[in-house]
Amino acid sequence: MIENKQYKTPFKVDTPDVIKTDLLEPIEYAYKSKRSIDIRIKQPEYSSVCPMTGLPDNGCITIDYRPDSHIIELKSLKYYLLQYRNVGMFYEHVINKILDDLVEVLAPLSMKVTGEFTPRGGVSSLATAEYIKD
Repeated sequence: MIENKQYKTPFKVDTPDVIKTDLLEPIEYAYKSKRSIDIRIKQPEYSSVCPMTGLPDNGCITIDYRPDSHIIELKSLKYYLLQYRNVGMFYEHVINKILDDLVEVLAPLSMKVTGEFTPRGGVSSLATAEYIKD
């Protein structure tokens, strides 16, 4: 749990170390030798919490990728993303963590993770992180 000296909050805020990548299940991409494919996955009900206040952050996570040998099993991705529900992370860190974890598990040719977060206090946020295999 994060202890924030600037704000006192009655909410439990978990640290990012509770996020486990072993929930992510790669599946062999059976058409690798025949053709490449571009995949887009949207999770429009993403939630985590502000690490400073414990207040909820909501948004849509979009994952665009071109697999090499593996694709992600969607139920496992859903369970993976649900782990963020009580985690205190800034938007930019969330997007980078999701990208790093998926790249580690799938080793795609390329991947882009975008988070479009709902406005709070009149300010909305869009964050994108990208990976391209060397």
